[in-house]
Amino acid sequence: MRRAVVAALAAVATTSACSGVSGVNLPGGADLGSHPYTVTAQFRDALDLVRQSAVKVDNVAVGQVDGIRLGGGGKYAVVTLEINGDVHLPANTTASIEQTSLLGEKFVALTRPAEPVGTLDNGATITLASTSQAVQIEQVFGALSLLLNGGGIGQLHDIVVELNRAAGGRGPEIHRLLADADRVIATIDSHRQDIVAALQQVNRLALTLHANQGNISVALRDLPAGLKVLAGQRAQLVKMVNALGRLGRTATATVQASKRSFVADLRALDPILHRLVQAGSALPKSLQVLLTYPFPDSVLNAIRGDYLNTFVTTNLNTPGGRVVRVQHLPTLLPSTGGGR
Repeated sequence: MRRAVVAALAAVATTSACSGVSGVNLPGGADLGSHPYTVTAQFRDALDLVRQSAVKVDNVAVGQVDGIRLGGGGKYAVVTLEINGDVHLPANTTASIEQTSLLGEKFVALTRPAEPVGTLDNGATITLASTSQAVQIEQVFGALSLLLNGGGIGQLHDIVVELNRAAGGRGPEIHRLLADADRVIATIDSHRQDIVAALQQVNRLALTLHANQGNISVALRDLPAGLKVLAGQRAQLVKMVNALGRLGRTATATVQASKRSFVADLRALDPILHRLVQAGSALPKSLQVLLTYPFPDSVLNAIRGDYLNTFVTTNLNTPGGRVVRVQHLPTLLPSTGGGR
């Protein structure tokens, strides 16, 4: 029995001397199966994470850490994970370094996302964007040390005393202040939609200004020259405005003075316009007849039964050079029929 124990210790010592304690498989580890696959994960910090640490999915050990090395020129740690081949994970799986308890061992937790994509194959890499690390107890103690040693916690007593002095005997005033603040906040909340709409309008205005940035730059560049011209012509502009004012006053006085006469003229035109409306289409037709010669049959039929005198002047030149003028040749139209 003693020889067996010595042999076992010698074997362990030999193994430890060859590969170190980290090379010895820990009892109770995850079952990797007959066909495990390897995945690498990049972490900003791999503090206290050691080889053969557990790899868990939903708090179930499915693999172990096979190695840890530096990557990216020493900017991050690259952790090699061996996972049981029967465990299938999506390609967008995230990884984090967790702790079993406050002072427990570290392990790598793999989390399936809500919307899985693809498959995490052998040789895949979980990049820094998909990894994280839980808050470490060392970080908590370090932050607490900074707070206690130089964080100003000793000034809390002075702050409490000064607040007590400021609020002493002013309870009603503070109560009213809080009530007024509550009403102000309620009013702002009731106009929340208006505030959002105003911000959206400001956003659209900003987008419009950005789209016309070139035109605005040109306008701002040329604006001083335009202002200089306006400043040089300020006297003329003032005179023009004064003249326009005088013209407006004169026009107003003229309109007011001639108002009665203008209204009377409009009233005098009323019967004339009324007669023209009553004439209707007869006036255009009569104008057409007035400009027609000889008169058409429609006109002669309209005056049937009357006499129509035609005055014709004819100049006759005789061989002796004497002019004979013949006038007033009457024409009698028949009372019936349409001939002329």
